[in-house]
Amino acid sequence: MDKFSLNLEKYAEITVKIGLNIQEGQRLLIAAPIVSAAFVREVTKSAYRAGAKDVHIEWNDEQISKIKLEQAPEESLKEFPAWKAKGYEEMAKDGCAYLSIVASNPDLLAGIDPDRIAIVNKTNAQHLMGFRKMTQSSQISWCVVSTPTKEWAAKVFPTLPTEEQEAALWEAIFNCTRASLEDPVSAWEEHSNNLRSKVDFLNDKKYKQLHFRAPGTDLTIELPNKHIWVGGGAKNANGVNFVPNMPTEEVFTTPKRDGVNGVVSSTKPLIYGGNIIDQFSLTFENGKIVNFHAEVGGETLHRLIDTDEGSRYLGEVALVPHSSPISQSNILFYNTLFDENASNHLAIGSAYPICIENGTKMSNEELKEEGSNSSLTHVDFMVGSNEMDIDAVKEDGTVEPLFRNGDWVI
Repeated sequence: MDKFSLNLEKYAEITVKIGLNIQEGQRLLIAAPIVSAAFVREVTKSAYRAGAKDVHIEWNDEQISKIKLEQAPEESLKEFPAWKAKGYEEMAKDGCAYLSIVASNPDLLAGIDPDRIAIVNKTNAQHLMGFRKMTQSSQISWCVVSTPTKEWAAKVFPTLPTEEQEAALWEAIFNCTRASLEDPVSAWEEHSNNLRSKVDFLNDKKYKQLHFRAPGTDLTIELPNKHIWVGGGAKNANGVNFVPNMPTEEVFTTPKRDGVNGVVSSTKPLIYGGNIIDQFSLTFENGKIVNFHAEVGGETLHRLIDTDEGSRYLGEVALVPHSSPISQSNILFYNTLFDENASNHLAIGSAYPICIENGTKMSNEELKEEGSNSSLTHVDFMVGSNEMDIDAVKEDGTVEPLFRNGDWVI
Protein backbone atom coordinates (compact mmCIF):
# COMPACT_ATOMS: atom_id res chain seq x y z
CA MET A 1 0.00 0.00 0.00
CA ASP A 2 1.40 3.43 -0.96
CA LYS A 3 1.88 6.16 1.66
CA PHE A 4 -1.20 8.18 0.65
CA SER A 5 -3.53 5.17 0.75
CA LEU A 6 -2.14 4.14 4.14
CA ASN A 7 -2.65 7.63 5.59
CA LEU A 8 -6.15 7.84 4.11
CA GLU A 9 -7.02 4.54 5.77
CA LYS A 10 -5.61 5.75 9.10
CA TYR A 11 -7.51 9.04 8.76
CA ALA A 12 -10.73 7.08 8.32
CA GLU A 13 -9.84 4.84 11.25
CA ILE A 14 -9.32 7.69 13.73
CA THR A 15 -12.48 9.37 12.45
CA VAL A 16 -14.44 6.22 13.29
CA LYS A 17 -12.60 5.08 16.44
CA ILE A 18 -11.71 8.42 18.06
CA GLY A 19 -13.98 11.02 16.46
CA LEU A 20 -17.20 8.98 16.50
CA ASN A 21 -16.22 5.99 18.64
CA ILE A 22 -18.69 3.78 16.77
CA GLN A 23 -20.28 1.10 18.95
CA GLU A 24 -21.42 -2.39 18.02
CA GLY A 25 -24.80 -2.28 16.28
CA GLN A 26 -24.85 1.52 15.91
CA ARG A 27 -25.97 3.31 12.76
CA LEU A 28 -23.81 5.99 11.14
CA LEU A 29 -25.19 9.00 9.27
CA ILE A 30 -22.70 10.79 7.01
CA ALA A 31 -23.27 14.16 5.33
CA ALA A 32 -20.66 14.53 2.61
CA PRO A 33 -19.92 16.32 -0.66
CA ILE A 34 -19.50 14.10 -3.68
CA VAL A 35 -15.85 15.17 -4.04
CA SER A 36 -15.14 13.32 -0.78
CA ALA A 37 -16.34 9.97 -2.11
CA ALA A 38 -12.98 8.17 -1.79
CA PHE A 39 -12.68 9.12 1.87
CA VAL A 40 -16.34 8.28 2.55
CA ARG A 41 -15.72 4.78 1.22
CA GLU A 42 -12.78 4.33 3.62
CA VAL A 43 -14.87 5.60 6.54
CA THR A 44 -17.67 3.22 5.59
CA LYS A 45 -15.27 0.26 5.57
CA SER A 46 -13.83 1.29 8.92
CA ALA A 47 -17.30 1.78 10.42
CA TYR A 48 -18.43 -1.69 9.46
CA ARG A 49 -15.18 -3.16 10.82
CA ALA A 50 -15.94 -1.35 14.09
CA GLY A 51 -19.36 -3.02 14.27
CA ALA A 52 -21.67 -0.46 12.67
CA LYS A 53 -25.11 -1.81 11.81
CA ASP A 54 -25.63 0.48 8.84
CA VAL A 55 -23.99 3.48 7.15
CA HIS A 56 -26.26 6.00 5.44
CA ILE A 57 -24.81 8.73 3.20
CA GLU A 58 -26.47 12.08 2.48
CA TRP A 59 -24.56 13.41 -0.54
CA ASN A 60 -24.37 17.07 -1.51
CA ASP A 61 -22.69 19.11 -4.24
CA GLU A 62 -21.69 22.73 -3.75
CA GLN A 63 -21.93 23.47 -7.47
CA ILE A 64 -25.60 22.47 -7.40
CA SER A 65 -26.06 24.68 -4.35
CA LYS A 66 -24.48 27.58 -6.22
CA ILE A 67 -26.72 27.04 -9.26
CA LYS A 68 -29.79 27.15 -7.01
CA LEU A 69 -28.62 30.40 -5.42
CA GLU A 70 -28.05 31.92 -8.86
CA GLN A 71 -31.15 30.74 -10.68
CA ALA A 72 -33.92 29.45 -8.41
CA PRO A 73 -36.92 31.66 -7.55
CA GLU A 74 -36.52 33.34 -4.18
CA GLU A 75 -39.48 31.55 -2.61
CA SER A 76 -37.76 28.19 -3.15
CA LEU A 77 -34.79 29.39 -1.09
CA LYS A 78 -37.13 29.47 1.91
CA GLU A 79 -38.07 25.81 1.51
CA PHE A 80 -36.44 22.76 3.09
CA PRO A 81 -37.48 19.11 2.64
CA ALA A 82 -39.44 18.21 5.78
CA TRP A 83 -38.69 14.51 5.25
CA LYS A 84 -34.97 15.19 5.52
CA ALA A 85 -35.20 17.13 8.78
CA LYS A 86 -37.51 14.45 10.21
CA GLY A 87 -35.17 11.69 9.04
CA TYR A 88 -32.15 13.29 10.71
CA GLU A 89 -34.06 13.62 13.98
CA GLU A 90 -35.38 10.05 13.84
CA MET A 91 -31.88 8.65 13.29
CA ALA A 92 -30.58 10.73 16.19
CA LYS A 93 -33.37 9.48 18.46
CA ASP A 94 -32.34 5.96 17.45
CA GLY A 95 -28.81 6.71 18.70
CA CYS A 96 -26.94 7.09 15.42
CA ALA A 97 -23.50 8.66 15.15
CA TYR A 98 -23.20 11.64 12.82
CA LEU A 99 -20.25 12.56 10.63
CA SER A 100 -20.09 15.85 8.72
CA ILE A 101 -17.41 16.07 6.04
CA VAL A 102 -16.43 19.55 4.89
CA ALA A 103 -14.78 19.96 1.47
CA SER A 104 -15.37 23.35 -0.03
CA ASN A 105 -14.18 26.14 -2.27
CA PRO A 106 -13.59 29.21 -0.04
CA ASP A 107 -14.48 31.55 -2.91
CA LEU A 108 -17.44 29.55 -4.24
CA LEU A 109 -20.13 32.15 -3.66
CA ALA A 110 -18.14 35.31 -4.31
CA GLY A 111 -20.43 37.65 -6.22
CA ILE A 112 -23.66 35.92 -5.20
CA ASP A 113 -26.30 38.19 -3.65
CA PRO A 114 -25.64 38.06 0.13
CA ASP A 115 -29.38 38.32 0.82
CA ARG A 116 -30.06 35.07 -1.05
CA ILE A 117 -27.23 33.32 0.81
CA ALA A 118 -28.61 34.58 4.11
CA ILE A 119 -32.08 33.24 3.26
CA VAL A 120 -30.71 29.74 2.57
CA ASN A 121 -28.53 29.71 5.69
CA LYS A 122 -31.43 30.77 7.90
CA THR A 123 -33.86 28.32 6.27
CA ASN A 124 -31.48 25.39 6.76
CA ALA A 125 -30.80 26.40 10.36
CA GLN A 126 -34.51 26.70 11.18
CA HIS A 127 -35.43 23.28 9.82
CA LEU A 128 -32.43 21.45 11.27
CA MET A 129 -32.70 23.16 14.66
CA GLY A 130 -34.04 20.02 16.36
CA PHE A 131 -31.23 17.86 15.06
CA ARG A 132 -28.60 20.49 15.86
CA LYS A 133 -29.85 20.68 19.44
CA MET A 134 -29.26 16.93 19.74
CA THR A 135 -25.66 17.34 18.59
CA GLN A 136 -24.90 20.49 20.58
CA SER A 137 -26.21 18.80 23.73
CA SER A 138 -24.12 15.69 22.93
CA GLN A 139 -27.18 13.44 22.87
CA ILE A 140 -25.40 11.59 20.06
CA SER A 141 -21.77 11.22 19.02
CA TRP A 142 -20.84 13.56 16.19
CA CYS A 143 -17.69 14.66 14.41
CA VAL A 144 -16.60 17.14 11.73
CA VAL A 145 -13.63 16.44 9.44
CA SER A 146 -12.39 17.85 6.14
CA THR A 147 -11.04 16.62 2.82
CA PRO A 148 -9.45 18.74 0.07
CA THR A 149 -10.92 20.16 -3.10
CA LYS A 150 -8.86 21.48 -6.00
CA GLU A 151 -10.13 25.01 -5.41
CA TRP A 152 -9.41 24.91 -1.68
CA ALA A 153 -5.91 23.50 -2.28
CA ALA A 154 -5.16 26.25 -4.80
CA LYS A 155 -6.21 28.85 -2.22
CA VAL A 156 -3.95 27.39 0.48
CA PHE A 157 -0.93 26.65 -1.74
CA PRO A 158 -1.09 29.20 -4.58
CA THR A 159 2.69 29.10 -5.25
CA LEU A 160 2.85 25.35 -5.83
CA PRO A 161 2.42 23.84 -9.30
CA THR A 162 -1.26 23.05 -9.89
CA GLU A 163 -0.63 19.31 -10.03
CA GLU A 164 0.97 19.37 -6.53
CA GLN A 165 -1.55 21.51 -4.64
CA GLU A 166 -4.14 18.91 -3.70
CA ALA A 167 -1.50 16.42 -2.55
CA ALA A 168 0.07 19.13 -0.38
CA LEU A 169 -3.26 19.84 1.28
CA TRP A 170 -3.89 16.16 1.91
CA GLU A 171 -0.48 15.94 3.58
CA ALA A 172 -1.25 18.97 5.74
CA ILE A 173 -4.57 17.45 6.82
CA PHE A 174 -2.93 14.12 7.64
CA ASN A 175 -0.31 15.90 9.74
CA CYS A 176 -2.78 18.12 11.60
CA THR A 177 -5.06 15.19 12.43
CA ARG A 178 -2.15 12.92 13.43
CA ALA A 179 -3.16 10.45 10.70
CA SER A 180 0.41 10.46 9.39
CA LEU A 181 1.78 9.03 12.65
CA GLU A 182 2.55 5.35 13.03
CA ASP A 183 -0.09 4.88 15.76
CA PRO A 184 -2.56 7.78 15.44
CA VAL A 185 -5.12 6.21 17.78
CA SER A 186 -2.66 6.19 20.70
CA ALA A 187 -1.47 9.68 19.78
CA TRP A 188 -5.05 10.94 19.95
CA GLU A 189 -5.62 9.33 23.33
CA GLU A 190 -2.52 11.09 24.71
CA HIS A 191 -3.51 14.41 23.14
CA SER A 192 -7.04 14.20 24.57
CA ASN A 193 -5.62 13.57 28.03
CA ASN A 194 -3.42 16.68 27.73
CA LEU A 195 -6.42 18.83 26.80
CA ARG A 196 -8.46 17.38 29.65
CA SER A 197 -5.73 18.43 32.11
CA LYS A 198 -6.32 22.07 31.05
CA VAL A 199 -10.07 21.54 31.37
CA ASP A 200 -9.66 20.19 34.91
CA PHE A 201 -7.52 23.18 35.90
CA LEU A 202 -10.04 25.71 34.59
CA ASN A 203 -13.03 23.93 36.09
CA ASP A 204 -11.31 23.81 39.47
CA LYS A 205 -10.60 27.55 39.30
CA LYS A 206 -14.15 28.63 38.36
CA TYR A 207 -12.94 31.99 37.05
CA LYS A 208 -15.45 34.83 36.99
CA GLN A 209 -14.06 36.72 33.99
CA LEU A 210 -11.45 36.61 31.21
CA HIS A 211 -9.68 39.70 29.88
CA PHE A 212 -8.24 39.51 26.33
CA ARG A 213 -5.62 42.04 25.21
CA ALA A 214 -3.86 42.23 21.82
CA PRO A 215 -3.46 44.76 19.00
CA GLY A 216 -7.02 45.84 18.16
CA THR A 217 -8.46 43.81 21.03
CA ASP A 218 -9.43 44.81 24.57
CA LEU A 219 -12.28 42.53 25.57
CA THR A 220 -13.68 41.29 28.86
CA ILE A 221 -15.80 38.14 28.93
CA GLU A 222 -17.74 37.28 32.05
CA LEU A 223 -18.48 33.58 32.57
CA PRO A 224 -21.78 32.18 33.93
CA ASN A 225 -21.75 30.97 37.52
CA LYS A 226 -22.43 27.41 36.39
CA HIS A 227 -20.11 27.38 33.38
CA ILE A 228 -18.17 24.23 32.47
CA TRP A 229 -15.00 24.06 30.41
CA VAL A 230 -14.89 21.28 27.80
CA GLY A 231 -12.05 19.87 25.69
CA GLY A 232 -10.34 16.68 24.66
CA GLY A 233 -13.68 15.16 23.70
CA ALA A 234 -17.17 14.76 25.13
CA LYS A 235 -19.57 12.03 26.25
CA ASN A 236 -22.87 11.24 24.56
CA ALA A 237 -26.12 10.38 26.33
CA ASN A 238 -24.91 6.78 26.75
CA GLY A 239 -21.62 7.85 28.32
CA VAL A 240 -19.55 7.04 25.23
CA ASN A 241 -16.54 9.28 24.56
CA PHE A 242 -16.23 11.05 21.20
CA VAL A 243 -14.29 13.96 19.68
CA PRO A 244 -16.54 16.49 17.86
CA ASN A 245 -13.81 18.10 15.74
CA MET A 246 -10.72 16.60 14.14
CA PRO A 247 -8.35 18.33 14.48
CA THR A 248 -8.97 19.86 17.90
CA GLU A 249 -6.56 21.89 20.03
CA GLU A 250 -9.12 23.86 22.04
CA VAL A 251 -10.70 24.02 25.44
CA PHE A 252 -13.92 26.02 25.48
CA THR A 253 -16.89 27.22 27.47
CA THR A 254 -19.80 29.63 27.11
CA PRO A 255 -19.58 33.35 27.82
CA LYS A 256 -22.26 34.96 29.95
CA ARG A 257 -24.79 36.23 27.45
CA ASP A 258 -24.86 39.82 28.74
CA GLY A 259 -21.32 39.86 30.13
CA VAL A 260 -19.14 40.69 27.11
CA ASN A 261 -17.73 44.22 26.77
CA GLY A 262 -15.08 45.89 24.62
CA VAL A 263 -13.60 45.40 21.17
CA VAL A 264 -12.18 42.30 19.52
CA SER A 265 -10.37 42.08 16.17
CA SER A 266 -10.05 39.07 13.90
CA THR A 267 -6.63 37.57 13.18
CA LYS A 268 -7.56 35.16 10.38
CA PRO A 269 -10.10 35.20 7.54
CA LEU A 270 -13.52 33.72 8.25
CA ILE A 271 -15.19 31.63 5.54
CA TYR A 272 -18.94 31.90 5.89
CA GLY A 273 -21.61 30.97 3.40
CA GLY A 274 -19.10 30.60 0.57
CA ASN A 275 -17.65 34.08 1.14
CA ILE A 276 -14.60 35.47 2.90
CA ILE A 277 -14.89 37.92 5.81
CA ASP A 278 -11.53 39.38 6.78
CA GLN A 279 -9.88 42.12 8.82
CA PHE A 280 -12.96 42.74 10.90
CA SER A 281 -13.73 43.94 14.42
CA LEU A 282 -16.75 43.69 16.70
CA THR A 283 -17.72 46.03 19.53
CA PHE A 284 -19.74 44.65 22.46
CA GLU A 285 -21.80 46.31 25.15
CA ASN A 286 -23.43 44.13 27.81
CA GLY A 287 -22.94 41.10 25.58
CA LYS A 288 -24.48 42.56 22.44
CA ILE A 289 -22.66 43.41 19.20
CA VAL A 290 -23.38 47.14 18.86
CA ASN A 291 -20.92 47.94 16.08
CA PHE A 292 -18.77 46.14 13.52
CA HIS A 293 -16.33 46.87 10.72
CA ALA A 294 -14.85 44.63 8.02
CA GLU A 295 -12.32 45.42 5.33
CA VAL A 296 -13.55 42.39 3.36
CA GLY A 297 -17.04 40.85 3.38
CA GLY A 298 -18.81 43.50 5.41
CA GLU A 299 -22.24 42.76 3.94
CA THR A 300 -21.85 39.05 4.65
CA LEU A 301 -20.83 39.81 8.24
CA HIS A 302 -23.83 42.13 8.61
CA ARG A 303 -26.22 39.40 7.54
CA LEU A 304 -24.56 36.88 9.83
CA ILE A 305 -25.00 38.99 12.96
CA ASP A 306 -28.56 39.85 11.91
CA THR A 307 -29.64 36.20 11.54
CA ASP A 308 -31.77 36.48 14.68
CA GLU A 309 -31.66 38.08 18.12
CA GLY A 310 -29.13 35.56 19.43
CA SER A 311 -26.66 36.17 16.60
CA ARG A 312 -25.85 39.55 18.18
CA TYR A 313 -24.34 37.68 21.16
CA LEU A 314 -21.55 35.16 21.73
CA GLY A 315 -21.99 31.44 22.34
CA GLU A 316 -18.41 30.24 22.80
CA VAL A 317 -15.01 31.33 24.05
CA ALA A 318 -12.19 28.92 23.18
CA LEU A 319 -8.54 28.91 24.22
CA VAL A 320 -5.90 27.58 21.81
CA PRO A 321 -2.14 28.17 22.28
CA HIS A 322 -0.21 29.81 19.48
CA SER A 323 2.24 26.90 19.82
CA SER A 324 -0.40 24.42 18.64
CA PRO A 325 0.80 22.17 15.79
CA ILE A 326 -1.65 23.77 13.37
CA SER A 327 -0.45 27.27 14.21
CA GLN A 328 3.18 26.21 13.94
CA SER A 329 2.56 24.75 10.49
CA ASN A 330 2.29 28.40 9.33
CA ILE A 331 -0.48 27.37 6.96
CA LEU A 332 -3.54 29.57 6.57
CA PHE A 333 -6.20 27.00 5.75
CA TYR A 334 -9.13 29.27 4.86
CA ASN A 335 -11.20 26.64 6.68
CA THR A 336 -12.57 27.32 10.15
CA LEU A 337 -12.20 23.71 11.29
CA PHE A 338 -8.43 24.06 10.95
CA ASP A 339 -7.86 27.77 11.49
CA GLU A 340 -9.83 27.83 14.75
CA ASN A 341 -7.43 25.22 16.12
CA ALA A 342 -4.51 27.51 15.45
CA SER A 343 -5.95 30.44 17.37
CA ASN A 344 -7.99 31.55 20.34
CA HIS A 345 -11.49 32.04 18.99
CA LEU A 346 -15.02 33.11 19.78
CA ALA A 347 -18.34 32.09 18.27
CA ILE A 348 -21.26 34.25 17.25
CA GLY A 349 -24.59 32.66 18.13
CA SER A 350 -25.72 29.63 20.08
CA ALA A 351 -23.90 28.17 23.07
CA TYR A 352 -23.39 24.48 23.79
CA PRO A 353 -25.69 23.23 26.58
CA ILE A 354 -22.84 20.96 27.74
CA CYS A 355 -21.03 24.10 28.90
CA ILE A 356 -23.60 24.73 31.68
CA GLU A 357 -24.07 22.44 34.67
CA ASN A 358 -27.02 20.14 33.81
CA GLY A 359 -27.51 22.25 30.69
CA THR A 360 -28.43 19.31 28.48
CA LYS A 361 -31.58 18.86 30.59
CA MET A 362 -32.62 22.52 30.35
CA SER A 363 -34.93 24.35 27.97
CA ASN A 364 -33.66 27.34 25.99
CA GLU A 365 -35.39 29.63 28.48
CA GLU A 366 -33.72 27.93 31.44
CA LEU A 367 -30.33 28.08 29.71
CA LYS A 368 -30.83 31.79 29.08
CA GLU A 369 -31.54 32.31 32.78
CA GLU A 370 -28.15 30.72 33.51
CA GLY A 371 -26.43 33.11 31.10
CA SER A 372 -26.28 30.90 27.99
CA ASN A 373 -27.16 32.17 24.49
CA SER A 374 -29.55 30.65 21.96
CA SER A 375 -29.52 31.28 18.20
CA LEU A 376 -30.11 29.63 14.85
CA THR A 377 -26.43 30.04 14.06
CA HIS A 378 -23.03 29.21 15.56
CA VAL A 379 -20.04 30.63 13.71
CA ASP A 380 -16.48 30.57 15.06
CA PHE A 381 -14.03 33.35 14.25
CA MET A 382 -10.34 33.62 15.10
CA VAL A 383 -8.92 36.31 17.40
CA GLY A 384 -5.70 34.83 18.81
CA SER A 385 -2.07 35.54 17.93
CA ASN A 386 1.39 35.48 19.46
CA GLU A 387 0.66 38.99 20.75
CA MET A 388 -2.36 38.05 22.85
CA ASP A 389 -2.39 38.10 26.64
CA ILE A 390 -5.28 36.71 28.68
CA ASP A 391 -5.87 37.33 32.37
CA ALA A 392 -8.38 35.40 34.45
CA VAL A 393 -10.27 37.08 37.28
CA LYS A 394 -11.43 35.08 40.29
CA GLU A 395 -14.64 35.70 42.24
CA ASP A 396 -12.72 37.71 44.86
CA GLY A 397 -11.14 39.95 42.20
CA THR A 398 -7.75 38.24 42.18
CA VAL A 399 -6.16 38.41 38.71
CA GLU A 400 -4.15 35.45 37.41
CA PRO A 401 -2.33 35.19 34.06
CA LEU A 402 -3.57 32.47 31.68
CA PHE A 403 -1.86 33.39 28.38
CA ARG A 404 1.20 35.48 27.62
CA ASN A 405 2.33 36.10 24.05
CA GLY A 406 -0.27 33.65 22.80
CA ASP A 407 0.61 30.66 25.00
CA TRP A 408 -0.47 29.06 28.24
CA VAL A 409 1.40 30.10 31.38
CA ILE A 410 -0.25 27.53 33.65
